[in-house]
Amino acid sequence: MSVTSRRWTGRAALLALSVVSLAACSTPAPAQPPAAPAATPVAADGRADFEQLERAFTARLGVYAVDTATGREVAFRSEERFAYASTHKVFTAGGVLQRTPLADLDRTVTYSQKDLVSNSPVTEKHVATGMPLRAVIDATLRYSDNTGGNLLFRELGGPEGLNAVLRGIGDTTSHADRIEPLLNDTAPGDLRDTSTPRALAVSLRAFALGDALPEDKRKVLVDIMRANTTGDTNIRAGVPGWPVADKTGTAGYGTRNDIGVVWPPDRAPIVISVLTDRATADAKIDNKLLAEATAAAVKALS
Repeated sequence: MSVTSRRWTGRAALLALSVVSLAACSTPAPAQPPAAPAATPVAADGRADFEQLERAFTARLGVYAVDTATGREVAFRSEERFAYASTHKVFTAGGVLQRTPLADLDRTVTYSQKDLVSNSPVTEKHVATGMPLRAVIDATLRYSDNTGGNLLFRELGGPEGLNAVLRGIGDTTSHADRIEPLLNDTAPGDLRDTSTPRALAVSLRAFALGDALPEDKRKVLVDIMRANTTGDTNIRAGVPGWPVADKTGTAGYGTRNDIGVVWPPDRAPIVISVLTDRATADAKIDNKLLAEATAAAVKALS
């Protein structure tokens, strides 16, 4: 897949955005979910809704969603690059689970005060004793604990290890360069620590529904993600009452992301990635944009 620069023309051009990717694509070969997709995926049309959301929220919006039963897709700016922020933690945790026997998840991970970074609500309480690896994964995914994320990076050998995990499942688009919290220091045109809505959704599908993990480890990952505490106003708010396993992310330039698996009633799951950012470094995030984009994507797939 070609690498597209994460360039944005700025606020002045935002209301005249005209390049929209809303096309069908082949279902990726790696890591198919249990439900077999259609042989030729069909693009569902949500273009007008997404364009309206960009105007209403003065933001750039990227969406990719796929119905895993039918292969129907929704894709809007799905090949444009965004800072992935803490959504990487799904794949960092998934990579650790790949290489760690379940029995070894009780191994104590030790760290020091100097290892603590911002937004570490769980790990900051256990410096003296360390934490079981399972608890580090839980803190990283459920509370987006940044020190926990770095401890998982350490298990993998740093960002290079995460890149190896991603390449191993066929993701040649996502690129890891830094650890927490530096990876959240983003700017338009900076390709470091970026991905696309499509690539993140495909990789999430591999870990949460496919064969990137064996069933027992996949259950560990998905169960923790279903108990996430940081995403109630994002994807979950767009599908009220439906089970969701998700991971959020926040960075500079108003970057607010959520990637997740959604289980509609009596239907196969939908995998969705919603990425957003804005034109100025100090721009505020707005979770309502992600909720409304999710609702629009699900409507388009219906």
